Amino acid sequence: MRQLKIEPPKGHELVAEDILRRIREGEWPPGRRLPSVVELAEAYGVGRSTIREAASALKAMGWLDVRHGGGTFVRLELPNERRDGADKLFQGADSLIELLEVRKTLEMGAVSLAAERRSEEHLAKLRDLLADMEESLDRHDTSEGERADAEFHMTIAYASGNSLLIQLMESISGRFAGSIRQTRELWFYREQATAARLLAEHRLIYEAIENRDKSRSAALISEHLSKVEQVLRDALADGMEPELAP
Repeated sequence: MRQLKIEPPKGHELVAEDILRRIREGEWPPGRRLPSVVELAEAYGVGRSTIREAASALKAMGWLDVRHGGGTFVRLELPNERRDGADKLFQGADSLIELLEVRKTLEMGAVSLAAERRSEEHLAKLRDLLADMEESLDRHDTSEGERADAEFHMTIAYASGNSLLIQLMESISGRFAGSIRQTRELWFYREQATAARLLAEHRLIYEAIENRDKSRSAALISEHLSKVEQVLRDALADGMEPELAP
């Protein structure tokens, strides 16, 4: 029986885990400003881009608040304090199929609201992430592509303006990011699909949001996630057993 290749943690993931440990243990309490990117890069012995990727991931998970030109701060309201119930709710998601079904339901609603309520700031953020995806494609940087992909979907949730929907998306953000990594691997393996194709789909979603086209944006998200789900179902039918990232 073939197994999906499990890659070791990447540098930014290890840094993010350690920053999260420091927050949870109270070394960096809520509201605390973190050292600068330069200081953290020197302390961890990594490049600045690795620190930025770790900070972006923790921001998407609701642990950090990155203020442009103002530094990076620990959120005043931490995920483990306000999402206990939601975390328990999603402990039963023991397969990528289940997570994709939940994602599709949440994201179709989120993208419809985002098309109606998005601000110019949200659009700018989505454009930046599309640029990151394109740059990662040119540099064959799969890690950066995964990060930008996950953050793109989370930004859509933020653009919805619905705090409960955002909390639900954030509550599965850790598994959500892991599912993107694993489903991208499956997609590329089985379909020989390219990162360029995924980038094109994300651009269409952005354009629908920009044009305030609620029905088209929802249809595009549904089609996008349905393709991923089908690739996964085909892989499972062939005996591959990818596991949901913890």
